[in-house]
Amino acid sequence: MNECSAIVLAAGEGKRLGPLTKHRPKPMLPAATKPILEHVLDALIDAGVTDITVVVGYKRNRVQSHFGPTYRNVPLQYVTQRKQLGSGHALLAAESAVDGPLLVVNGDQLIDEQLVEDVLAAHDTAAATLGLIRRPDVTRYGGVLLEDERVTEIVENPRDDRSYRLNAGVYAFEQTIFDAIRASEPRAGEHSLTDAIATLLEDDEDVRGIVSEGTWVDATYPWDLLRIADDLLADGSAIESQVSPAASIHEAATILEPVVVGPDCVVGPGAVVGPNVCLGENVTVGSNATVERSVLDADTRIENGTTVSDCVTGRGVQIGPNSTVVGGPGDVEVGDEIHREEALGAVLADHVRDGGGVTYEAGTIVGSGTVCRSGATVGGTIPDDTET
Repeated sequence: MNECSAIVLAAGEGKRLGPLTKHRPKPMLPAATKPILEHVLDALIDAGVTDITVVVGYKRNRVQSHFGPTYRNVPLQYVTQRKQLGSGHALLAAESAVDGPLLVVNGDQLIDEQLVEDVLAAHDTAAATLGLIRRPDVTRYGGVLLEDERVTEIVENPRDDRSYRLNAGVYAFEQTIFDAIRASEPRAGEHSLTDAIATLLEDDEDVRGIVSEGTWVDATYPWDLLRIADDLLADGSAIESQVSPAASIHEAATILEPVVVGPDCVVGPGAVVGPNVCLGENVTVGSNATVERSVLDADTRIENGTTVSDCVTGRGVQIGPNSTVVGGPGDVEVGDEIHREEALGAVLADHVRDGGGVTYEAGTIVGSGTVCRSGATVGGTIPDDTET
């Protein structure tokens, strides 16, 4: 499969990543300092794909205003999924944009050029070719069974000891996929791509799987953004440790690599930044502040004397002077679930601010627009627009 059109599915919200997704979709959350979707588009373009359609939906303007009509000199076409009714439904929204073989990728999972190239190279006469990776535990994402590179079964929640491979969300399809989506029964009102692929199998269509050694990382929960940054900084191929020449680093500050410091950042005297820190554009770290293993999004301000560990912030967050984000492990509440001993200090969503001297306990999640009073101790999950 040499030339094809690519469809990028980027319409979803990412509810389990709330409150970070209140104002933007999951594909626009930061993987280090770039949106996840930007890494996906880089992988496609680096693999030689030049015909790209992006399916948008939830907070679609955040995607379209960021990338515009072209990215890296490659035109981008946008198609809107008006209601988010599953990955299969999203692909149907783009049916008129393609008229031959197509490459389909999830826009909210980090992939690399190799994974894309492996799927393109493997796809020949099959109705579908799935990019797969090896993982010891595939229960969160479902498992795929192979027999001589032929997919024999897709299991949603595998609990047995068969040799499953993880579906990496990179597919090559023939046009028959659209009829398969329409023929598959919706579940809970949604059409999924995996159900459509199961329909192809039921119709005795040839469905192939290629096991790739390429990169695949997913963010299911907010603290996964820390793990993604760790992986990217450790790997060094997707993103290099670097300090932007447009950043201002005081001569008395200390930078402990690996780090990424974006443009227009300011790091004050006596501050310590790193290791494993990603500072987005226009982040300020005040004098004698310490930031370690954290992803701080654009326009965040860390005031003087503050210590921040294992922290993810949204945009425009202000952590006051002499505050402390206690590093993990901590127990984290997500809806009705409690996740034990996660390596998370705090998640502070867009425009959270505090008056200084605040202690954020390990495992804290603070909703967008919340204001924390001076000297408060904050823990658990705090709703949006709260005063604590």
